[in-house]
Amino acid sequence: MSLISSLKPGGRHGVPSSESRDPIGYLVAGLNKLAQSELIDRVGLRKPAEQAVFSVTRDGFKVMTTASRTFARAGRKGAPGTRPAPASTPRGVFDLTPTEDEQMLVDVVTEYAAEVLRPAAAEANETCEAPEAVLKAGLEIGLPILGVPEALGGISEERSAMAGTLVAEALGHGDMGLAVAALAPGSVATALGLWGTDAQQQTYLPAFTGDDVPAAALALTEPAVLFDVLSPATTARRTADGFVLDGVKTLVPLGGSAELFVVGASLDGQPVLFLVESGTTGLAVEGDPAMGVRAASLAKLTLTGVTVPADAVLGATDGSTYRECVRLSRLAWCALAVGTGQAVLDYVTPYVKERQAFGEPIAHRQSVAFMVANIAIELQAMRLLTYKAAGRAAAGEDHAREVALARKACTDKGMQIGLDGVQLLGGHGFVKEHPVERWYRDLRAIGIMEGSVLI
Repeated sequence: MSLISSLKPGGRHGVPSSESRDPIGYLVAGLNKLAQSELIDRVGLRKPAEQAVFSVTRDGFKVMTTASRTFARAGRKGAPGTRPAPASTPRGVFDLTPTEDEQMLVDVVTEYAAEVLRPAAAEANETCEAPEAVLKAGLEIGLPILGVPEALGGISEERSAMAGTLVAEALGHGDMGLAVAALAPGSVATALGLWGTDAQQQTYLPAFTGDDVPAAALALTEPAVLFDVLSPATTARRTADGFVLDGVKTLVPLGGSAELFVVGASLDGQPVLFLVESGTTGLAVEGDPAMGVRAASLAKLTLTGVTVPADAVLGATDGSTYRECVRLSRLAWCALAVGTGQAVLDYVTPYVKERQAFGEPIAHRQSVAFMVANIAIELQAMRLLTYKAAGRAAAGEDHAREVALARKACTDKGMQIGLDGVQLLGGHGFVKEHPVERWYRDLRAIGIMEGSVLI
């Protein structure tokens, strides 16, 4: 019996009662709700013929954004928000064994990635659009509230950087593009939980913990040569009532449908995060399909005289919050790289054992066997560096060095793993019949895309 078929329902809306709820309870109950629906069956079907292929594949789209909902202002203005506590469970220096709750989380998300993301990946890559059924399935298993404190309606009693890393890795094994799309709203919710004021949390987080979760995204990357994420060209100018933002952001997931953005901009010489609602005057979105991560519905944001109130600043204005956001985003990309790299290894290993050349499997050739072994070695190094950085982040310790090391390894070796995977398949590695070429293109995004996801 599969994990999905064995899950038991919980309380209202599939959520366990307070007596039995644990940090993974929402996810388990949500996945049971997903299994009882027809979402998984629908994901495997192609969209109706009358629906045109997403126009961004050919020419992109360009529209002024419109507000699809109004976020009612609430909470105490200027009061600090609720923060998840750092992980308190003592862990040995070299003990990377997941806790019982973390392992349960991995099992649930792994099955979601295998049964929902993987079957939909090829078509989503072609259309540059994450299917609604796939995103809805992610909402139903609780991805948007993974990093939200339990006091605010989420599932985090403690800082969940390690759990978020395990989730991103499992989703990356299914498909990186769809993983980014599924994680984008939760990344904004996590940012609000980490740095939002009481008013910001009470205004926006109820939407993420409800049944109608808004699309949302982090917007940090800019279309500039030698772009430095810590020195954004987008500017914020103070006014009597707030701030005026001007600039361009690119590679923003779910940009065409997002209702809330976290935008990075330079204010008084320091990088700062701002909350920008989609209906704000002067904000325009344009399709921005890329070489990889195409299923994330990437878009470009143009901010022309965008006016936001004084309380739109997320976190500190001295650059510390922005830098922490960049570090946690890079950690998420490392986890995605590990998951996708594992997918490459899992695919090429049986292939080289079955592929015959000159009367024997090509795995018998040392050049092939050594290449597969090197993938496994480098992948494990990427995983250990990523887990160490995540563990320090979860404990509230300084993790700047560890994230930098993990990102360097995942950027260089992740791309090499994708290249070797294509090489091991020979001519098959170049055609879309096999998914390795897509994984190779996705892995090249690790050192390019900033923001978008956060754990």
